[in-house]
Amino acid sequence: MLERYVVDDVALVTGLASSLVEEGKLRGSILLHRRIVRSLGERFRSGDENALDSLKVLRESCERKGISIELIGSEEAGGDVRDVVREEATKNGAVVVTADPLTYRLCEALGVKTVRVEVRSEWSLEEVFRGNVMSLHLKEGVPARVKAGTPGRWRFLELSPEPVKRERLELFVLHLLQRVYEDESRTSFIEVDGKNVTILQYGEYRVVITRPPLSDGLEVTVVRPVVRKSIHEYSLPSVLMERLTTRAEGILIAGAPGMGKSTFAQAIAEHYRSMGKVVKTVESPRDLVLPADVTQYSKSSSSGSELHDVLLLSRPDYTVFDEMRNEEDFQLFVDLRLAGIGMVGVVHATSPIDAIQRVANRVDIGVVPSIIDTVIFMHSGEVSKVHVLEVSVRVPRGMKRADLARPTIEVKDLLTGEVEYEMYVFGERTFIVPVGRSQGTSHEEGRVQSVLNKLIGKHIDSYDLRVSGGVVRLEVPPEYMRVYVRKLQKRLHRICQQLGLELEVVPRK
Repeated sequence: MLERYVVDDVALVTGLASSLVEEGKLRGSILLHRRIVRSLGERFRSGDENALDSLKVLRESCERKGISIELIGSEEAGGDVRDVVREEATKNGAVVVTADPLTYRLCEALGVKTVRVEVRSEWSLEEVFRGNVMSLHLKEGVPARVKAGTPGRWRFLELSPEPVKRERLELFVLHLLQRVYEDESRTSFIEVDGKNVTILQYGEYRVVITRPPLSDGLEVTVVRPVVRKSIHEYSLPSVLMERLTTRAEGILIAGAPGMGKSTFAQAIAEHYRSMGKVVKTVESPRDLVLPADVTQYSKSSSSGSELHDVLLLSRPDYTVFDEMRNEEDFQLFVDLRLAGIGMVGVVHATSPIDAIQRVANRVDIGVVPSIIDTVIFMHSGEVSKVHVLEVSVRVPRGMKRADLARPTIEVKDLLTGEVEYEMYVFGERTFIVPVGRSQGTSHEEGRVQSVLNKLIGKHIDSYDLRVSGGVVRLEVPPEYMRVYVRKLQKRLHRICQQLGLELEVVPRK
C-alpha cells in the first residue's frame, strides 16, 4: 500500500519535499493543507516573490513521478500551523514530511509517523568566524560578506562573488534551527519567533533572520555578540575605577554602533559580581556572555511593567540594561534608578552630551544627577571620555541678574575636573550650554543666537543677527521694520532683559 504524506510549510518552502520526490523517497500521494497554500499566497502579495515558486516546483516534480497532490483541510483552520499539519496527518493516517525540528519532536512525542529531513549547510559558523571576523551577512541576491576587524576598525570582505540564492539561504536558516533545538544546554534558544522576523542565540552566535515584507528579501545576519573582556584589560584610570567601585550608581555607556559598548557593559557586570553584588541584566536579545549566577532577562519576552515588578521584588544591587532604545526602555531605567537600584544603561549616541540629553529630555532637570551620575563614552573599543554630573542652585554662566538663579547641572570631565557643559531650564526649554576653559561667560552666545533665530525667522526674512560681548545686534530689512515693531519688539526686549543683554535694532542697509 502506498503511503500518504502530509507536507508541512517548512519542507515545502525550502524545496526539500520536491527533492524527496525527485529522489524517489516519496512514492504515494502528497496531501497539502489549504491553510499552507493560503499563507503562500499572502506572502506573495506581501512582496515575497519566491513564495509560490516552491509550490510550482513540487507540482512539477510530482507530475514527472506520477504522484498526485491532494488539497486537504480548511483555509480558515485556526491554531499553530504545526498543530494543523499534525492533526490532519493523524486523521488521514498519513506521514508528516518535515524539516522543522519542533514539528518532528511533537510528532515523535505523540506517536505520529514522521519523515524527518536532515539539512546540511554550506556555511559553517566555526569556519567563517575564524580570526577577527565580527559578523556574517547573508542576503538573497547579494554576495555573502563578513565584517572583519575590531570595534571601530573593520571592513567588509566578500566570501564569494556569486550572489546567494534563496534556496541556499533557507537551508542555512533551517540548519541553524535544527542545531538550536538539538543543543540541550542553556546557550542556545529562540529569542523572538515572529511572522517576519526570527532572533535566536546559537551558542555564542546571535542570529537575526528577516523576511519580506519586513525586509526586501530573505536576510540573515550572524554576529559573534561580545568578546569577553575583563575590566582590568581596559587599563582604566584609578579615579574611574574608584568611582565605579564606590560611587557610581547611575551609569550610561554611550557610543556609536560597533564601538564596544556592550563589551564594556559586560565587563562592568562581571566587576560588580566579583565584588559580591547581585547583578541582573535586561537585554533584547540576550547576548551578553555572563556566568550562570547573573540572571539575564529578555525584554522581548515580557512587558516593561513585568520587568519593573520582577526587578523590584528580586532586589538586585545593579541592573545592566543593554540596550535602551525607546520611551519604555528609558522610563524603566529611570523608575528603577529612582527606586534605589544601581543601573548601567547602554545607549547609542554620537557624543556623551547627546546621551545625557536623551535622559534629561524625559525628566525634570533637577533629578537628572539622581538618575545618571557617570557617563562613559566608548570609541574603537576603548573608554575615550568620562563625564560626571553635579547639581547646584546658582546663576548660570551667561546670565547676570541674581534673581535668575536656578538648579544648574554641571557636566564635568572626570579626569580634569573641568566643567564642560551646563544644563538648566529657562522658560520652558532645557538649555545645554558648552563651557570653555578661558572665555568666561560668552559661551552662551551661540545658544542665545540659536533661540533668537528661531523666533525672528518666523516673521522676518534676510535679517542679520549677531550676539557678542553682551550685546544683541539685529539688522532688519526696512520693509520688515513694521513687522518687527508689531510682532517682535516686546518679546525680544523681554528676553534680552531677562538674560542681562543689551538689544540694538537697526535697519539693514
